[in-house]
Amino acid sequence: MTTVHRPAPPLALAGFVAAVAVVAAVGSLAATQSRAVYSGLAQPPWAPPSWLFGPVWTVLYVLIAVSGWLFWRTGAPRREFGWYAAGLVLNAAWTPLFFAAGAYTLALVEIVVLDVVIAATALVFRRRSTAAAALQLPYLAWTLFATALNTAIVVLN
Repeated sequence: MTTVHRPAPPLALAGFVAAVAVVAAVGSLAATQSRAVYSGLAQPPWAPPSWLFGPVWTVLYVLIAVSGWLFWRTGAPRREFGWYAAGLVLNAAWTPLFFAAGAYTLALVEIVVLDVVIAATALVFRRRSTAAAALQLPYLAWTLFATALNTAIVVLN
């Protein structure tokens, strides 16, 4: 039997926070003109103000990192983190597609895939940690809302 050496829990939490921080940084770098782009788009009446996105994503990124860490603490094999990792990559890709490239339809396709990946992550996490799975649900709810908003922007523009 092979012994798996895992870092100490605080170090592992720092690793999850760092991975999510990279995703946030990619989004931030790609969104330097996001307020101007967002305000220049025809939007549905239920679209939130641009200032709301930063605080919401800050909370969500913390939840995503803690969720991954809680799942890691269960001793889950690395292969079970595939959905989580895919979600981070897809999350990082959406902002450059939408704001930097102006590829609203492609961003919509991408965020639908992200919705599915987040749901799958929650299901995989639920097998070992209901808390880890539950922390994915606000992320899924916000991303589904963002999907609806992205859809409306595609239709209106």
